[in-house]
Amino acid sequence: MYWDNSPAESFWSTSKHEHHHRHVYATKTELVAAIENCIHFYSGTRRHSKLGMRSPSDYEKPLPAAA
Repeated sequence: MYWDNSPAESFWSTSKHEHHHRHVYATKTELVAAIENCIHFYSGTRRHSKLGMRSPSDYEKPLPAAA
């Protein structure tokens, strides 16, 4: 079984259930903007259980900067 695709599948599943199935978009532009907002929220703001219920932004703050 391949696990390398699981983060992407998890994101799209969450995106569909939390955002896109609850809204009707009049134009493709609205849908694209909604997906971009969802990506920003999911990868920066949304708390994740794997990160100790911290957002990715909060999780990365104490990490040292790469040289």
